[in-house]
Amino acid sequence: MEPQTLHLTDPARRAIDSGADRPVRVHVWRADRADAPLVVLSHGTGGAAADLAWWATGLRDAGFDVAAVDHHGNNHVDGYLAEGFAWWWERPRDVSFVLDHVEARGPVGACGFSLGGYTAAAVCGARVSANAYAALLTGQIESPPIPEYPGVAEELAARYGEDDVRGWVDRAAADHRDPRVRAGFLLCPAVGPLVTSESLAAVGVPVGVRWAAADDITPPAGNGVRYAELIPGADGGTVGAPTAGHYGFVIPEQHDPRAQAEVVAASSSFFARTLRG
Repeated sequence: MEPQTLHLTDPARRAIDSGADRPVRVHVWRADRADAPLVVLSHGTGGAAADLAWWATGLRDAGFDVAAVDHHGNNHVDGYLAEGFAWWWERPRDVSFVLDHVEARGPVGACGFSLGGYTAAAVCGARVSANAYAALLTGQIESPPIPEYPGVAEELAARYGEDDVRGWVDRAAADHRDPRVRAGFLLCPAVGPLVTSESLAAVGVPVGVRWAAADDITPPAGNGVRYAELIPGADGGTVGAPTAGHYGFVIPEQHDPRAQAEVVAASSSFFARTLRG
């Protein structure tokens, strides 16, 4: 069954490339039960909701409603905008906007892949370090590789001044927790080295984390493992074979059926425990 697609706009925020309201496109899969919990799904940087349809349909088949977002400026369906790769705070705000406009028939959870994993963590209470984000913008620490948009840093530096960047730091480091989210599941989560240990230790909802052993885009030691070790009671572990990598979840030519099946099983079981009780 194909999802219902909602073309929403948020009047509280501007589109990156115009003065119009920010677009928030949402794809909704409904389960065949009236009290289905709702899980909001966030894609990785440069990806799209369609890349994670295998995960959305797996959760739907397990009895969950799923609302998957296409994040403006950071999805390959609409095209890329440099700001979409740097303004990470807009992603958890998209999740909260979805919860304002998509009916939740039961308790709410969030999940995501890569930068979407960070997004799910952010609505659970994870916060980016202001100093680390500022250092990233000014080149004092090396930026993680962005294969989808390698010229992001140069383009932003040419277009914005120091005052703009200072404003970004405050927004990136703000608290984006949404109290409606009762559990989060992070797959190969990104931004781990830039998230404060204090905020992870203060996460007060159940969190599940999974990573691929051979992931060289979001290396587990500084990302998935760090989230799992610092969030109290987090359920962490590896999925797939020892050779499983990052893109086996999203690039058709590299699809890893074993890793995907293990993610569906682990996240379905996790949300059944945390959202259904």
